[in-house]
Amino acid sequence: MKSFSESYKAAGVDVTAGYQAVELMKSHVARTTTPGVISGLGGFGGMFRPELAGMKEPVLVSGTDGVGTKLRLAFLMDQHNTIGVDCVAMCVNDVICGGAQPLFFLDYLAVGKNHPEKIEQIVAGVADGCVQSGCALVGGETAEMPGFYPEDEYDLAGFCVGMVDREKIIDGSRMRAGDVILGLGSSGVHSNGFSLVRKVFRLEESNIGRYVEELGKTLGEELLTPTKIYVKSILQLIKECDVKAVSHITGGGFYENIPRMMKNGLTARIEKSALPSLPVFHLLQSVGNIPEHDMYNTFNMGIGMCLVVSPEEADKAKTLLTAAGETVYVMGQVAEGTEGVVLC
Repeated sequence: MKSFSESYKAAGVDVTAGYQAVELMKSHVARTTTPGVISGLGGFGGMFRPELAGMKEPVLVSGTDGVGTKLRLAFLMDQHNTIGVDCVAMCVNDVICGGAQPLFFLDYLAVGKNHPEKIEQIVAGVADGCVQSGCALVGGETAEMPGFYPEDEYDLAGFCVGMVDREKIIDGSRMRAGDVILGLGSSGVHSNGFSLVRKVFRLEESNIGRYVEELGKTLGEELLTPTKIYVKSILQLIKECDVKAVSHITGGGFYENIPRMMKNGLTARIEKSALPSLPVFHLLQSVGNIPEHDMYNTFNMGIGMCLVVSPEEADKAKTLLTAAGETVYVMGQVAEGTEGVVLC
């Protein structure tokens, strides 16, 4: 007998819509398949066999995150095919900070009402993010929760597992005073600070479709730009350079995230004049009258990732990263001190 419950549907949960959504997402999941995948959709757990050849002591590295209130933009614009990239990015960009190759990803999608075509768009974005980071989408969960979420709203979170040989873990322990700090350009605001963004731009008041001359696009188009994924560029770099530390600039901006990669007794001295000047951050600061400290303590300010290398390898690292498609900034230097980060 085919699975169907008229009583459950009357309570707001349509299981047949759930099956339809799964059918629609299968082609997107297939795009992310890597050699380690040994299970398909439909099982109770995603199965993955990692390649251990050449590894002395494999270490699993995990990360989990959501998209936060950036989701409100997707609701307001009724555009759902990029928000999944943000979800993947927030997880895999964390995992790569330890030098780990992301292996597989799972998502959790909770909806007020199951609209299969909308769910397909969301999962298509998740699949795009997995392809960009070279990891497989091995499963997930779509939960229809009427009465808990409004019908046209949802929440999205994800979970990633990566792997690195223990002797190759990047942890900042070999950092020295005089080392160079490189910054990789961001694609914009990424996925952090959106409660402040929404307040400053009053996005709930239909301002999202307003064309902004400084941005060269509408406010919504700028803000919904997906978070940049840096995994493949950094993985390639660590094969050819000694990368001593990596920091993902997410919530908390420079002041919270850069100290997380610093060794005790050392400080990151960041030259503000060496950083990119993205119009969206100037606009946020001027419209919201936000103090400079709060900007650097909330947003990425045009830098999505920071990396530490020796002075001898700085030029080589910059060349390799540029060849990989990154915009690279020599943004500072490691110095003796206890502040964690100092902006000059």
